[in-house]
Amino acid sequence: MDKMTLNYPHVPLRGTLDVPGDKSISHRAVMFGGIAKGRTTVSGFLPGEDCLRTIECFRLLGAEISRDGTDLVIDSPGIGSWKEPEDILYTGNSGTTTRLMLGILAGSGVHSVLAGDESIAHRPMKRVTGPLRQMGADIRGREGAQYTPISVLGGPLQPIDYEMPVASAQVKSAILFASMRADGTSVIREKEVSRDHTERMMRNFGMEVGTGNGVITLRGGQDLVPAHVDVPGDISSAAFFLAAGAMVADSDVVLRNVGLNPTRTGMIDVLEEMGADFTVDEADSDDSELRGTVTMRSSALKAVEIGGELIPRLIDEIPVIALLATQASGTTVVRDAEELRVKETDRIAAVAEELNKLGADITPTEDGMIINGPTKLSGAVLDSRGDHRIGMMAAVASLVTDGPLELQGPGCIAISYPEFFGHLESLRGE
Repeated sequence: MDKMTLNYPHVPLRGTLDVPGDKSISHRAVMFGGIAKGRTTVSGFLPGEDCLRTIECFRLLGAEISRDGTDLVIDSPGIGSWKEPEDILYTGNSGTTTRLMLGILAGSGVHSVLAGDESIAHRPMKRVTGPLRQMGADIRGREGAQYTPISVLGGPLQPIDYEMPVASAQVKSAILFASMRADGTSVIREKEVSRDHTERMMRNFGMEVGTGNGVITLRGGQDLVPAHVDVPGDISSAAFFLAAGAMVADSDVVLRNVGLNPTRTGMIDVLEEMGADFTVDEADSDDSELRGTVTMRSSALKAVEIGGELIPRLIDEIPVIALLATQASGTTVVRDAEELRVKETDRIAAVAEELNKLGADITPTEDGMIINGPTKLSGAVLDSRGDHRIGMMAAVASLVTDGPLELQGPGCIAISYPEFFGHLESLRGE
């Protein structure tokens, strides 16, 4: 699907949705299941393109993985008995797969080559390969392993004491995966705490990991015990319908089973500060990932300032927050978000350029943007730029534009939310 025209009359959004499984947790469930020896089961898995790439990588390494909808069964010989893959481990558009696999493969006993699509080929990997090389990993690639394709010859690793230069769950997780195979105890120090799904899942698989005050300690050589992982709904996907419910008049949207991990709920904090009318009901859970139901009603929104330690907790939601800000009273400022420039696209530039086509008043800055609102949005031709978050932002924007919006490249939305347009139509009563 190269393009689609979105021409939505301004009708209220009403209904209840179960958003798809959390992408970050789905990736990690497959990874831990592939590392552990024995059978791991997963429910609520996100069958988006990125997560399916992770499955294919582990199949090439010798794990048997069957999928029935959102349920997985993973039978693995364990990382110590993996086979050398006969083909390149192709990661598609998935930065999570690429970066975390580097850490996993560094301590394995196999030689492999990682490569992705054109976008991945231009995304920085040295932030991962640098500390892994400090641990003794044999990693080679373009421009000193800055870019894929990257070759990894798995072998013995030494522990590391590493201070994170930027808040990045992908970099942290890659180092943690490598530290699992290191001979000794590794320490990772975070100035700002990033999402902690890896640390939580380590405990689910029987490992001891120390966390507190921004310091993570992990003793290498611990055995993983196969487990069951129940994946909650992805709050980064829910964010788009939370925004839609807040912006569209007379709306009442209920999102069930949404992940409420404290390192991911920055969107909730921003909505509260903007004056949104919503409720959060936490549910009982038998695992370490909090979840609950979020109900959003149409709201009169006000501008906010976003920066500092809040940014890692909502980095993927900033595109839709920018859209919200175009409908809020006042000037919203986003700062300390330079990490957006090295996502699937330069999201700072992409958000500003695409929303400004609709009549928004957004000025990009080096580390964020300045958004003046409220502004009237009119239909135009927008480009997803192959970035699922930009594509969903544009689709939600069409709910409040006067006139049709043509979206180029909507297919990329399937990377994280295959049912997105079906869910959008269901809330409109169609």
